[in-house]
Amino acid sequence: MPTETVAEHKPFQAEVAELLHLMVHSVYSETEIFLRELISNASDALDKLRYEAIAAPDLTADGEPPRIRIVPDKKAGTLAVIDNGIGMDRQELIDNLGTIARSGTKSFLSRLTEAKDGAGLIGQFGVGFYAAFMVADRISVTSRRAGAAEVWTWSSSGGNGFDIAPASDEDARRVTRGTEIVLHLKPDATKYLEAYEIERIVGAYSDNIQFPIELKPEEGEPRQINSASALWQRSKSELKPEDYTQAYRSIAGAFDDPAMTLHYRAEGRQSYAVLLFAPSTKPFDLFEPMRKGRVKLYVRRVFIADDADLLPAYLRFIAGVIDSEDLPLNLSREMLQNNPQLAQIRKAVTGRVISELENLSEKEPENFAKIWDAFGAVIKEGIWEDFERREKLLTLSRFTTTSGEKRSLKQYVESLKPNQTEIYYLVGDSVERLKSNPKLESATARGIEVLLLTDPVDAFWTSAPLDFGGKPLKSLSQGDVDFGLIPMLDDNAPKQSSGADEAATIAVIKDALGEKVSDVRASQRLTTSASCLVAGGAGRDRQLERLLAQQNRGAATKPILEINLRHPLVAAITQQKHVARDLSLLLLEQAQILDGELPEDPAAFANRLNGLVLRGVSGQPG
Repeated sequence: MPTETVAEHKPFQAEVAELLHLMVHSVYSETEIFLRELISNASDALDKLRYEAIAAPDLTADGEPPRIRIVPDKKAGTLAVIDNGIGMDRQELIDNLGTIARSGTKSFLSRLTEAKDGAGLIGQFGVGFYAAFMVADRISVTSRRAGAAEVWTWSSSGGNGFDIAPASDEDARRVTRGTEIVLHLKPDATKYLEAYEIERIVGAYSDNIQFPIELKPEEGEPRQINSASALWQRSKSELKPEDYTQAYRSIAGAFDDPAMTLHYRAEGRQSYAVLLFAPSTKPFDLFEPMRKGRVKLYVRRVFIADDADLLPAYLRFIAGVIDSEDLPLNLSREMLQNNPQLAQIRKAVTGRVISELENLSEKEPENFAKIWDAFGAVIKEGIWEDFERREKLLTLSRFTTTSGEKRSLKQYVESLKPNQTEIYYLVGDSVERLKSNPKLESATARGIEVLLLTDPVDAFWTSAPLDFGGKPLKSLSQGDVDFGLIPMLDDNAPKQSSGADEAATIAVIKDALGEKVSDVRASQRLTTSASCLVAGGAGRDRQLERLLAQQNRGAATKPILEINLRHPLVAAITQQKHVARDLSLLLLEQAQILDGELPEDPAAFANRLNGLVLRGVSGQPG
């Protein structure tokens, strides 16, 4: 009796529809990535079957070896990619091919729309199946989940939706387990039916897939076209740089070249092989909260998980494979979190990655610069999170300073001025704004180098008590700063002696500002500007307070107003008492503006400034 094959039509999720529209109507130069992505999906399905078969051996009782088969049919104009992996049931076909359950989808689509060539983004985001619509005007997917009797067919022309129906008797007999994807190629994509073109693509992107990839020519027997070797298990002496690049692109789904490759075998209490790569370009979803690690865990060549947290979050850009000889094959998700052997591997590999980055910074500074430019903000998360490795991460870090770019703390300490005992830094939104910040003035006058920190994470890690080489890190926006023992570059520069009656001036300003500030005091930071705002020594840095306030994570504390007693505007406060209140408020408001903030009452600030300009500070009241 024939199987009922009435199809049920379902709409795509809105994001999928938008993605397919981009695929169908945009022309990316590297359309060949569709085959790499389909092969990668097939490999994942075979990995999942091997893993599930550990607990349920009946799933592979037929004895069929795992394989991926590519079948071109020039007469029909179709290209099929077939695997005998885990397969999908009806609901899995709907969920996996009709929706994108991924954080950052909107960001991805925006980036893909703007990109001149979206191939790299497609690979990074893991939506490779949809890339097939770049070369096919219709796709059908027939799948039988391992151990199931039912076979289902999903089909779509990339329009508003897809059809799902029980497979025909013929398809059901052919697909005994796994998935068959048939692409009905567009007229301009028929080159992908040529054997040499298929072999070229597989060689370029998928040679290190761990399962045989067979090409079934229109005449003759299928033949394997990839090496299917666990490259990380081979000796380094057998491999060439291009082998590593090819493996990186296959494992990480990337298109750039790796900036760092780490390949070794650990022996001793535990035995495991490691092959890790640091990319040279930043993925678009690096800061997505749902982003997982990119290091896959294998046990004796059997894939276990791709999100086993094998490295700390601040090394989440590292991609690759760790293959253990000792871990049990039946690791559950709970065991992944609590297994002591895995914890030892995690600790050892993390230390090795950081050491390798240190070596790279010394021996190949150009490649290290690529990593730091792309991932420096992420690595600095570790200074806050990883107390054990904090000193090493500080050594690794590179900074833009008032003396140059990509400066290390070692270089900073070697350039300390006489009597300088601290490492000074300033946190803000941009280097340009920081360079014009009045809090730099006294340091600049003495030639003191200052770290200019502009990544959001900088406000957090600098809040920890830190030192490097015995020199504590000190914010120029927080607490007292005393440069008195450090000589000026210009011997004729004016000293920080008072140009006004200090106590009387401070008393007038305090009275005028009231509760707007926590204190008013003479500044050692300023040489030419009139005022600046700082945080108390026990409080948070000003930039950190702003970031936390934006996230509603704590009320801001009252700042301290520091004044330059030599500045004419400050001196005028006691000399021109009729405008003392307006001048005091102006000192606060201009300090807020220089800090990147708005005055509390912009309209009142504008009126006050206009009034002072019109009558002149030295004019008569009225």
